[in-house]
Amino acid sequence: MQVRKVERILLLTGLVFLAAWMAAQFHQIIGSKAAIARFESESKKTGTSVAPFPDPDLSTPVDFSLWSPGRVTAYKDSLAQKSDAPLAILRISKIHLEVPVFNDTDDLTLNRGVGRILGTGQIGKPGNLGIAGHRDGFFRGLQNIGPSDSIEIVQHEKTDKYVVSEIRIVTPEDIHVLDPTPKPTLTLVTCFPFYFVGHAPKRYIVTAVLASTDGSDLSGDGVGISKGKNTN
Repeated sequence: MQVRKVERILLLTGLVFLAAWMAAQFHQIIGSKAAIARFESESKKTGTSVAPFPDPDLSTPVDFSLWSPGRVTAYKDSLAQKSDAPLAILRISKIHLEVPVFNDTDDLTLNRGVGRILGTGQIGKPGNLGIAGHRDGFFRGLQNIGPSDSIEIVQHEKTDKYVVSEIRIVTPEDIHVLDPTPKPTLTLVTCFPFYFVGHAPKRYIVTAVLASTDGSDLSGDGVGISKGKNTN
């Protein structure tokens, strides 16, 4: 009788410990799931995929999903410092890019949008129009475009539509990519590699030729670092 009593006590004790362990495991699983759900919820609230406020010059919010955190901060700060109207809007539908184009490539301008490289062609006129942008900001998505993709320069009175003809990687000294051209050309310039830490050593060049203006086809074919400041 004494042995059976001890066995029952031990069995009961074991069952109590087993129940306590199972309860702890259940609480841990529930707690982990709740923590994950809470983290995902906060990520959606504070994430940088879309700007919490629209750019005053654009029709849609800015997509920050590929931007570096520092560039996001610089962009937001620039909104209060740079209030002049852009020359045009650059759009690349394939990469969902819409960005204001300003004159010059100083730091404030390139934090705010992209800039026409001084000394290159004028927007809406014949020549080689050079536009620079930061690789960790608006121009990060250039890594995903290729030949035959469309680029638009939207102005008040018309829209110039370009088609990408060539993509090159050059050194900063290869400024010939911005030389005047006999036919309307658009040259986009940013630093390369796109995810290089520090000042990137090369330049990523997208050359596009004018295909149409306001839907009117143009005849003939075309062609496609920095004369301005560094575009890191």
